[in-house]
Amino acid sequence: MHANGASTPELSVATSAAPLVSRRVGQPDSGAPLEHAPFTPARDWLLWQLADSAFPTGGFAHSSGLEAVYQQAEVRGRDELRGFLEASLRQQFHLALPFVVGAHRAPKELKQLDEWFDTFLTNHVANRASRAQGRSWLAVVRKMFKLADPQPPCGHFAPVYGALCRELGVDESSTCHLFLFLQLRSVISSAVRLNIVGPLEAQALQHEASGFARQLLERTVPEMADAVQTAPLLEIWQGAHDRLYARLFQS
Repeated sequence: MHANGASTPELSVATSAAPLVSRRVGQPDSGAPLEHAPFTPARDWLLWQLADSAFPTGGFAHSSGLEAVYQQAEVRGRDELRGFLEASLRQQFHLALPFVVGAHRAPKELKQLDEWFDTFLTNHVANRASRAQGRSWLAVVRKMFKLADPQPPCGHFAPVYGALCRELGVDESSTCHLFLFLQLRSVISSAVRLNIVGPLEAQALQHEASGFARQLLERTVPEMADAVQTAPLLEIWQGAHDRLYARLFQS
């Protein structure tokens, strides 16, 4: 993305890579259609609580690379932020969401899925952020809802989130929608604190970008063996976060 508002083409170009995950895990492929559950008042209240900004999972301490991109002057206004949001959501759909669905369908395989996901996050900043958010999510949900005590070796957010949503009785479709919503909301909040957009404009942009997220979720979630980075420039920029002179966020 450039200062004139044009989108950077490379953000939407998929990176071809050999699959790092085989299909030996004993659960249906994450590429199968998402399962839906009927709406119930109890489930709705649970989803609202999990989506509430007061739910203390630590997500607002991270900008998903936006802070580094902003300081590199690649995102300075609304149009560039919209391109960043779409690139970030697309990457979450193709890289993280397969592991969310895989862990939701086979929570007993959480340890192995967590280790596999760790191999994808070679970017040390993204890896550190994923571990921090996953462990925070695990600690909060375990304490609040009195769940079993899984001990994944790394505690990455995507597989931990998927497994715990299964334990809470959240269906696959709602789990995936909430996952992308949390990603979108976190980046929008970061943009406001970085003064890229104001609060009202940010909410309008979140409403627009939610349509893009819904379009992604109309597709079949890729299998874990097909998980891939789709925004290599985002990876490069985010990896430079630790070298910023001043930082508001951990990533």
